[in-house]
Amino acid sequence: MADARRSRKRARHARQAVARADFALPDAGLPATIWRPQCLVCAIAALHLNSMHHQTKAARAMKKNGPGFAGILAVAAAMATGPAGAQSPSAERVVLVPHRAVYDLVLDDAKGAKNVEAAKGRIAFDFTGDACEGYALSFRQVTQLQTGEGGPRVIDARTTSFEAGDGASYRFRTESTASGAPTETVDGTASKAGEGYEVKLSAPKAETHREAAGALFPNAQMKAVIQAARAGQNTLNVRLYDGANGGKDVYETLSVIGKRIETKPTEAPLQKPEFEKLARWPVTMSYFKVGSGETTPSYSISFELYENGVTGAVRLDYGGFALRGTLTRLDLLPRAECAK
Repeated sequence: MADARRSRKRARHARQAVARADFALPDAGLPATIWRPQCLVCAIAALHLNSMHHQTKAARAMKKNGPGFAGILAVAAAMATGPAGAQSPSAERVVLVPHRAVYDLVLDDAKGAKNVEAAKGRIAFDFTGDACEGYALSFRQVTQLQTGEGGPRVIDARTTSFEAGDGASYRFRTESTASGAPTETVDGTASKAGEGYEVKLSAPKAETHREAAGALFPNAQMKAVIQAARAGQNTLNVRLYDGANGGKDVYETLSVIGKRIETKPTEAPLQKPEFEKLARWPVTMSYFKVGSGETTPSYSISFELYENGVTGAVRLDYGGFALRGTLTRLDLLPRAECAK
């Protein structure tokens, strides 16, 4: 009972922090050589580097080929589902598991990167809450890119969000800086309105717009993917809104779901009794900007998705280059009782 009360209290505090725009995050042990010199703050979902003159081609590729964090938010949302240790039929509700995770990033040499000679970084996030209290996410990604055009560039991205348990509303804030140069802050809310939804932004400037077509928010999208995997579906198409690119872009997402993986986990943080019998699937999510007419995705993310929503190794493909992420830390947090 004490753990359940603490979990509910943590979710309430996180929700209130979002409402207050209080987004202080721990550094999660990020190496000083990567992030401390710049004190960077950003969210890759809104990666707008503010000086075209000083951008490297690699940074421009990240800006052009996708908001990175839109996908990473999906991965973060993907990191929470179903009671650990239980195998569930497709009709059973999806329960997102509160947890804390850290991934170390390196350049994927197999991709054949364009204009990127080396890369390293880290992802760290906390995911708390449930369908009764709602879901709070504090997420950070730091990436150091080395190109042939000069010294390394550091992109430090932070985002904080809160999504209602029923998926009816979504509150988000992202801030971004690249190599010490601040880029715009995006702060807003989105809520279901009729068949569509309404977005109210307070930053970078106050504005409101409505979308006639419906879309899912990140946690609702991830629940849909897990339900599809349980049901044995190979693909799932979902329209997603997560506040990416200034809070204005909507993405058509295509999730390709492989067959259930029967072997035991190989990553040390996942070699726990809770994960031995837990179902998991290989998933690749591709993101297509609505209205762009593009047949090539803006970016894609691949990972092993566990039935409890935790993900193993991840791969972030930005088109011109790709990053591989290895799970180095995983803490399952107390979960409150919730019948929803």
